[in-house]
Amino acid sequence: MPELELFVAPNTCARVATIALEEIGVPFETTLIRTAANQQNSPEFLKINPKGKVPALLIDGAPLTENVAILSWLAATYPEAHLLPETDDQLAALKQTADLAFWAGTVHPVVTRIAMPMKMIPDAAQSFEIVRPKGVEDMNKIMKMIDTRLQDGPWWYGETWSIVDGYLYWVWGRITGVGYDGTAFPNVQKHFELSNARPAMQRAMAREEVNIDVLKSENLYMPPR
Repeated sequence: MPELELFVAPNTCARVATIALEEIGVPFETTLIRTAANQQNSPEFLKINPKGKVPALLIDGAPLTENVAILSWLAATYPEAHLLPETDDQLAALKQTADLAFWAGTVHPVVTRIAMPMKMIPDAAQSFEIVRPKGVEDMNKIMKMIDTRLQDGPWWYGETWSIVDGYLYWVWGRITGVGYDGTAFPNVQKHFELSNARPAMQRAMAREEVNIDVLKSENLYMPPR
């Protein structure tokens, strides 16, 4: 069994990989990166991930970065956890990769515009007046599509939970945590409620709360706003 160490920061998409590992049920460690102290750009962390981002997963000391790669590796290495639907069809497998890439490459940047608009332009006031509203507009289009898809079942793949649902769980929690109005998307709201009831989700969130408490004790916690 490989030794696994996941580098995380609260409220980031590292939550998705944490959920995946909790669903698998293997031992793993999480290491907190203090973004408010710019630890993601420290020489020590840049040796692990030169991109200066979480998540990063050490597998027996060897780093793997990017959620699409991390989640794909976990799904292939621990098939008994059913992180993704089983298939022997190459096209079906590539469609699953496309689903993960959709969340990482299409949805995540819109999350950033809503949750951290100040990253887009230097003027903080303008970022909330200009960037966030455009992000909300784009996210409404995305969520309309997702809400329609969830009519066929409670999860992304119908009756079967997958780590893609873990991605949606993070996205929804992140944007509603800063005031995004999701009342027009009842199927997504139901999805979030069902996700909250999963023991693996609860364990993942408990790990995150521990790290939040650490950051608060060090005056380094930046709450969503």
